[in-house]
Amino acid sequence: MNDLTDAERKALAQCRHAVLGADRPLRLDCGVDLGPYRVAYQTYGELNADRSNAVLICHALTGDQFVADRNPVTGKPGWWESIVGPGKILDPARYFIICTNVLGGCLGTTGPLDTDPKAGQPWNLRFPVVTIGDMVRAQVALIDHLGIPDLFCVIGGSMGGMQVLEWTASHPKRVFSAVPIACAARHSAQNIAFHEVGRQAIMADPEWKGGDYRLHQTMPSRGLAVARMTAHITYLSEQALQRKFGRALQDRNALGFGFDADFQVESYLRYQGSTFVDRFDANSYLYITRAMDYFDLAGAHGGVLANAFKGSATRFCLMSFTSDWLFPTRESRAVVHALNAAAANVSFVEVDSDKGHDAFLLDEPEMFRTLSGFLKGAASVRGLGGLS
Repeated sequence: MNDLTDAERKALAQCRHAVLGADRPLRLDCGVDLGPYRVAYQTYGELNADRSNAVLICHALTGDQFVADRNPVTGKPGWWESIVGPGKILDPARYFIICTNVLGGCLGTTGPLDTDPKAGQPWNLRFPVVTIGDMVRAQVALIDHLGIPDLFCVIGGSMGGMQVLEWTASHPKRVFSAVPIACAARHSAQNIAFHEVGRQAIMADPEWKGGDYRLHQTMPSRGLAVARMTAHITYLSEQALQRKFGRALQDRNALGFGFDADFQVESYLRYQGSTFVDRFDANSYLYITRAMDYFDLAGAHGGVLANAFKGSATRFCLMSFTSDWLFPTRESRAVVHALNAAAANVSFVEVDSDKGHDAFLLDEPEMFRTLSGFLKGAASVRGLGGLS
C-alpha cells in the first residue's frame, strides 16, 4: 500500500487511518477476500466513559471523510460544516463523530488506485467490484477496531443514506438511531442510466487506457468531467437552475453562434467538471457508482423490503426533499411503509425545498430543526446526559 497518489498522501497526513483484515480478510459480495485493506477516517470529539455517544456519518458518492474541517486536497471547508461543529446539531462536545472514506474511494481508503500486494502494481480495473454492503462491512471492522460496541446514530444523505439503511438491516443491534436522508432502498432504473452515461464517458476517453492510465501517465480528465457534469444536473432542480442562471449569457452581450460556453449554466457545469477531476479518481468513480447501482435492500431480503427491518429496535428518522428528482419522496415513503410493516419506530419529514437533491448539503432550516429534535429525543432515551 505504498504507491499512494498525492491526494491520498495529503489525506492520510491529515486524518486517521487503520489497516485492517490482515488476519481476517473482508469477504466481499463478489466473493473475493480483501485483506489487508486500509480505512481512512476523521473523528471529532471524544468517546464518553461508556462508549455510547458515537455517531457515524456516511458520505455521498463524491464526498470524503473531511466532514467538518478543511479538505487537504481542495482547501475547501468540510462538506457538512452546517451540521457538524461546536454549538451545532452534531456538537463534538457531546458526540464522538466518525466519518470514513468508503471502500473503493480515492482519499485514503483502499480502492482501485492502490497497489495489489500480490501483483505489485495498481489494481485499477483488477480491483474487485464492491457494494454498499462491502462499504458498511469495512466500517463495521473499523468500529470494532475502535472498540465501540454500538453506535448512537448512523446518519447520511444520498449514497450515505443507502449505507445507513444497510447498517440498520445488517447490524440492527449496533444502531440505536438512524437518519437516512434523500435516499432509497434501491437504485432506480433512471439513476442507473445516468450512472452508465457517466461511466461510458470515462471509458470512451482515449486517455483512460482500459483503466491503466496511471501506468501510461495519462488521465481521462475529459471523460471524468463529462461524467461529473451529467451527474451534477441530477443533483439540482429545474427551479434552482432557472433561479440561478436562467438564460443569462456568460461574459458576453450576444450569442456567439458557436460552441463556446455562451450561457452561464454551461460555464457553471464546465467549472464543476474541471474542478472535479482535480480531486477525484476516474476508476473510483466507476466503482462507487456501480456500488450504488447494485444496491437493492428488498432484493437482498427475499423481495420484501419489510423483511430487512424485521425485529429492529432502531429509532428511524427519514427525510426527503420536495424538489429531489434523483431520490424523490416516494422512495423514502416506500422505506417508511416497510418500517411500519415491520413495526419499527419511525418518523418521516418531507422538507419543502426547491434546491433539488443537494438540499441536504445546504442551509435548510426545516431539516436542521427535524434533525435536532430527533437527536435530542433519541439522546434522552439513550441516557446521554445534558442532551435533552
